[in-house]
Amino acid sequence: MNENGIAPKPAPKWLKFALDFGPVLVFFLAYKLGSDDAKPVQGAMFGTAAFMAAILIAVVISKWKLGKIAPMLWVSAILIVGFGSLTLFFQDFKFIQHKATAVWGLFAAVLLGGWLFKKPLVKYVFEHAFDGVDEAGWMKLTLRWGLFFLFLGLLNEAMIVLLSESNYVTAKTFAVLPLFFVFTLLQIPMLIRHGLNLEDEDTAEK
Repeated sequence: MNENGIAPKPAPKWLKFALDFGPVLVFFLAYKLGSDDAKPVQGAMFGTAAFMAAILIAVVISKWKLGKIAPMLWVSAILIVGFGSLTLFFQDFKFIQHKATAVWGLFAAVLLGGWLFKKPLVKYVFEHAFDGVDEAGWMKLTLRWGLFFLFLGLLNEAMIVLLSESNYVTAKTFAVLPLFFVFTLLQIPMLIRHGLNLEDEDTAEK
């Protein structure tokens, strides 16, 4: 409720998606636009600078429109700015490539550590999206997301070794990102077995 007793209008559902994945798309477009065969490092530096600016804008918009900054966005912003600064200073794209491994490795360590100590940490991220899920379901989801992030970190390192810089950027944008959606969808049957409520609130009230 605001000072007039009126509930604030909820942010559109697409906004969180845009905040999470928009900076990556900005990086891809900036990389492609800035690429020059005569100056191969130029696209990487241009893309990195755009990536850093985009993630900082995402943090500001998240605080403004959602009233909070998700832990994953905070961690991503800190590491993107940190590794991005090293990339620009040393003119070496490897720093921003390994940033993804650092982010996903950190998430994997936190979630798997939480699972080992019986703390379903992923619940604090998805609690409002997955209404009704019991504790056993949250524990399973925490383990699965922890293993998924571990897989992504290993996949990222493999892509760095096996792919050219340009192909890496393309794969990171159009192959890795869809994995998040596929993985999330694959969790729905398990979550339903553990109490996930798929009914809209309006429908439930009727």
